This record gives sequence, structure tokens and C-alpha cells, in this order.
Amino acid sequence: MDIKEAVLAGLKELIIPELQVMKQAQAQVQTTLDLTNKRLDDTNAHLVDQSRRIDDINKHIEKVNADLNARIEKLNSDLNLRIDETNKRIDETNRAVSHLYEVIVRREEHTMLTERVVRLEQAVEDMKRHLAA
Repeated sequence: MDIKEAVLAGLKELIIPELQVMKQAQAQVQTTLDLTNKRLDDTNAHLVDQSRRIDDINKHIEKVNADLNARIEKLNSDLNLRIDETNKRIDETNRAVSHLYEVIVRREEHTMLTERVVRLEQAVEDMKRHLAA
């Protein structure tokens, strides 16, 4: 059994130090894996929080967008109402200007007719004088 013990002792001298090195390496890998998993968990928690915040911001943006659209619609409505009122005022002004033009033309025609009547009256007077003489 001496040979068996000698072979066993030799194998132990070769294998045990290698096993110790492998155990240490495995322990380091396990520690690194645990730290990496912890960092991944932290990162996932951070991403979940960021996703929640993004969802909240998107809801807020949708709310603001709806509010802005309502305001824009109201402004468009008010603007259209003012445009219609302005157009009515312009139409009324155009009618007044047209009426004024007609009145001015009539006065001018009246003045011309008055001058013509005066000339005709003078011509009739001249004829009466001529006949009387």
C-alpha cells in the first residue's frame, strides 16, 4: 500500500494546489457576478423609474397639447368673428362711400343744370328784349 499512498500523496501535491487556485478563481468570478447582478438590478430599477417618469411627462405633454389645441381653436374662432365683423364694417363703409359718390354726382349735375337754366333764362330775356325793341 505504500505505492498507493505515495501515488495518492503525489496526486494530492499536484491537484490540491490547483484546486485551491480554481476555488479562489471561482470565488472571484462569483463575487464579480454578484456585483454585476447588483449593478444590473440597480440599472433596471433606474430604467423602470425613468420609464415611469417618461410616462408621466408624456401624460403632461398630452394634457398641455390638448390645452393648447383648445386655446388655438378659441383664438381661431375669435379671430374669425373679428374678421367677419371687420368685413361687415368694410361693406358698410363701401355702401356709404357709394352713396356719397351718388350724392356728389347729383350735386354736380344740379349745379350744371342750374347754370343751364340761368343761361336759358338769360337767352329768353334777350329774346324778349329783342322782340320788344
